[in-house]
Amino acid sequence: MPKRSEEMLTDVWTSLLLVWITCVPYTSMTPIISQSKSLQTGSTALLRGLVEGQRILSRAKRGWVWNQMFVLEEFSGPDPILVGRLHTDLDVGSTPIKYVLAGEGAGTIFAINEITGDIHAMKRLDREEKAEYTLTAQVTNRDTDQPLEPPSEFIIKVQDINDNPPQFVEGPYRASVPEMSQVGTSVTRVTATDADDPVYGNSAKLVYSILEGQPYFSIDPNTAIIKIALHGMDREMREEYLVVIQAKDMGGHMGGLSGTTTVTVTLTDVNDNPPKFSKSLYEFVIPEELGIGKPGGKVKANDRDIGENAKSTYNIIDGDEKDVFEITTDAQTQEGILRLKKPLNFETKKSYTLKVEAANIRFDPNSGVPFKDTATVKIAVEDSDEPPVFSKPTFVLQVDENAPINTVIGTVTARDPDVTGSLVRYFIDRHTDLERQFNINVDDGKITLAKPLDRETDMWHNITVTATEIRNHSQISRAIVAIRVLDINDNAPEFATEYEAFLCENGKPGQVIQTVSAVDKDDPIQGHYFEYRLLPEMLNNPNFTIKNNGDNSISVLAKHDTFRRQKQEMYFLPIIVTDNGNPPMSSTNTLTIRVCGCSREGIVQSCNVEAYVLPIGLSMGALIAILACIILLLVIVVLFVTLRRHKNKPLIIKDDEDVRENIIRYDDEGGGEEDTEAFDIATLQNPDGINGYLPRKDIKYHLIPGGHIYKLSEPDSLLYTTICIYTLQVWFANIISL
Repeated sequence: MPKRSEEMLTDVWTSLLLVWITCVPYTSMTPIISQSKSLQTGSTALLRGLVEGQRILSRAKRGWVWNQMFVLEEFSGPDPILVGRLHTDLDVGSTPIKYVLAGEGAGTIFAINEITGDIHAMKRLDREEKAEYTLTAQVTNRDTDQPLEPPSEFIIKVQDINDNPPQFVEGPYRASVPEMSQVGTSVTRVTATDADDPVYGNSAKLVYSILEGQPYFSIDPNTAIIKIALHGMDREMREEYLVVIQAKDMGGHMGGLSGTTTVTVTLTDVNDNPPKFSKSLYEFVIPEELGIGKPGGKVKANDRDIGENAKSTYNIIDGDEKDVFEITTDAQTQEGILRLKKPLNFETKKSYTLKVEAANIRFDPNSGVPFKDTATVKIAVEDSDEPPVFSKPTFVLQVDENAPINTVIGTVTARDPDVTGSLVRYFIDRHTDLERQFNINVDDGKITLAKPLDRETDMWHNITVTATEIRNHSQISRAIVAIRVLDINDNAPEFATEYEAFLCENGKPGQVIQTVSAVDKDDPIQGHYFEYRLLPEMLNNPNFTIKNNGDNSISVLAKHDTFRRQKQEMYFLPIIVTDNGNPPMSSTNTLTIRVCGCSREGIVQSCNVEAYVLPIGLSMGALIAILACIILLLVIVVLFVTLRRHKNKPLIIKDDEDVRENIIRYDDEGGGEEDTEAFDIATLQNPDGINGYLPRKDIKYHLIPGGHIYKLSEPDSLLYTTICIYTLQVWFANIISL
């Protein structure tokens, strides 16, 4: 009982405390505030009487918040609302005081009565725009405006009312959740905001609820988390849901404001449906000429799932000769394409039965659901008119070269694979036998020779033979026939090249003059072996002999060292070359041997007879250069003699029409030859001579090619000739040194 009494007493005190806390803001709406002299020193402040009364009413250790005032937002009465009143101890009635208000909104939003100190809100206030205002109050002398007390700062707070509904800033929402999810699975979370004061009253306390979307979904009223509320939600039945969410303030009580948003919830697919063939039996008719890899039919298993969960793969799991066909999956259409792996033959097998399986690529092996389905496929082979078929795709035949015309080389065979078994005719494609070297019998396919063949010209001949049905000429087949020409010994060996040997005059007996080898166009199986010998009449040849080297070549040797060019410059040595064919073939080849002058080291220097009589060390080119120099020297000498001969010939050509007569009168007595020498008759005859333009007698004029005239005096011409002779001597000396 005592314990129960203590609990009741505690509850009473708690209730009284809550009532007092709730009533304090409203009792402070109209305080009478006194201006203190100093907030730090604790001197007389605001309305000592009121403060003292508040101390009487207040509990110990709890002071009155004197520097705050409150005003309701959105007040729209006819008169300004009273916010509070300022009062000072100096206001005793005898002192003319004036209350002055400064700070945020002073004079515009808030006005003060200078005499009474009443503060009024002049405008409608909105806490969401500004929640509090900081102002300064001061008491001054009304007459002198001198401050009577220091200024004091206080705050006017705008009290919130529930004037803003909740808003979903991020809405509308979209969310997804896997189908067949368990009840209570979280889908998404929504968030609403309220602009009202969250710390004052319940204006901003929100409660969430679902207006639309039940019974599929639920929402937590406090956390706003949307969850699955219904078991077995199948995407294949319904994929999308529209959920309307409401947020209400005032804790969801009557009179609260609310806001709504929508949440679109999409069920994502899970692989919960197996593939299913649209029918259990498929039948196809495939022609027997269908090519390898070509499609012969399509099957499809439908899956109610989507995306990766709907993808299936197809396989042939059973059937007769299932290795003849294969089935692949078309990635775009998800169809099974039946393709041919081996050729079909109606005459061998006319139908096939296969068992095809479709299975999901992705599935849960632990689910226990068989994610696959099977169907039967029956294939009927359609008979087609097929072209003839050769017994072999390629025929290889042989024939000897130079075989007579109409020789049978070989036979090709083909048959009609159809049941009717049409006869076949054979032809040669002349585009592969342009020279028409072969013929074929149209009935039995025997290939014969039309022209002689030469293995050395063409060793292989490739022709194409066609086989055509008699009753249907459009059915044609082709086969390659390779004909090899076999070699016979029909070519004699001959020198590998046109040899020309050189023999030194100072050579020694037994010296090798030339090594000779032979070639043969034939190609015997056992290889070539050549035999060399001299003509019978050359066996006792005193000059040369041959020696077999054992490698199908011989060496030509000199028998003595008395060869001289002036005696005989060139020798011809006939050599017979014989092969080992059947029958053996031989030919006579002549080796030309020239006798030459050589150095001590055996290096050939000259092989001409003329070179033997020339000075030692001079070649024919050097002698020709010397001869040219001599001829040039003779030309210069002749030119010089000609110039000397015309030395006294007058250079003035007298014109018959230019005849002038000069009469000179003088009284002197003639002097004979002295007068003749005194006057130059040429001067008198040439009018230009009077002006001093007569040519000099001691200067010769020489016209050279190009039209230029050079003066050449007699001493100069001698000097010119001397220089030319000296130049020729230097040139000749250089040639000799070379």
